[in-house]
Amino acid sequence: MAGKRRSRAAKPKGEDLAMPSKWRLQHGPVGEPMREADPETGLPVMHRRTVDTLGQMLANGTITQEMHDAGAVFRRQFRVAALDQLRAMSLIRIPGGSGDSLTDRQVAAREQVAHAMMALGGFESAAGSCAWHVVGLECSVREWALRQGWGGRSVGHAQAQGMLVAALGVLAAVYGLVPRQRAA
Repeated sequence: MAGKRRSRAAKPKGEDLAMPSKWRLQHGPVGEPMREADPETGLPVMHRRTVDTLGQMLANGTITQEMHDAGAVFRRQFRVAALDQLRAMSLIRIPGGSGDSLTDRQVAAREQVAHAMMALGGFESAAGSCAWHVVGLECSVREWALRQGWGGRSVGHAQAQGMLVAALGVLAAVYGLVPRQRAA
């Protein structure tokens, strides 16, 4: 009995790992690959940039460059402070690990984030909650408005975007990116 031959052309093609996945592409535009040096190790890395909420708002003219820069500073401090939801395994479980939870840099970044949040009216305020989730945790404005909202109620997308604009304006003043207005 003769066996069936499988054609070589019938092999399923694997996904090209250099290209963004179909799932990623349905969530917004992705830029061309950029080759840069890793800031920590100096090794060359290739990555793609995605358009974020602040970048889209800047491109649309909804926020100024100073507001965008203030959001970038807040996001950088938020990441350094390790306040995002992505967590690594505790080093205390690894043999030889020290278990020290925070570095001095993380503590300083947490103090800066707390100072910015107090300037926004605290963690429970609309501006504080919006900045925490949209700028810090990088949720979309629509997602924050529907899930988190303010005071336990969902907020319309236009109102949520207005809250974000107001929060970015306050952050720009806190970080000294805009000159303070003189009283007339």
